[in-house]
Amino acid sequence: MNARRRLLSLALLGWAGAPALVFGQTARPPITVWKSPSCGCCKDWVTHLEGNGFKVKVIDTGNTSARARLGIPAALGSCHTAEVAGYALEGHVPAREILRLLKDRPAATGLAVPGMPVGSPGMDGPDYGGQRDPYDVLLVQKNGSTRAYQSYR
Repeated sequence: MNARRRLLSLALLGWAGAPALVFGQTARPPITVWKSPSCGCCKDWVTHLEGNGFKVKVIDTGNTSARARLGIPAALGSCHTAEVAGYALEGHVPAREILRLLKDRPAATGLAVPGMPVGSPGMDGPDYGGQRDPYDVLLVQKNGSTRAYQSYR
């Protein structure tokens, strides 16, 4: 069936997801981010997410309480905490790993990039002069333990 006929068929059925299906795009779940209102790298991370197709709701307060509520150990803390599709995200997690998490759906709390490694999304602007620190994206298990999910070297 050609694309025009498929679009017409889906439109006649009243299916709201027709444009995503016709154009081969997968709808991404929204992400809620808790951060400080004055943090520039948090804003840059949100821009990274939006540039990768996520719709982001920003709450300029409550990072620490969100981290605790979502089950991320304080030792893994960073400057912002987020939630997507029931998973917690702590710190400068690359969109690529968020997409992988959403595809794989592991039985876990979420992902964390502890601290603020230079070169990670949001910490990679011109102010850093192209510097890149090695870092790991950690898969945070439900019991609080972690394992490397992806290494960036």
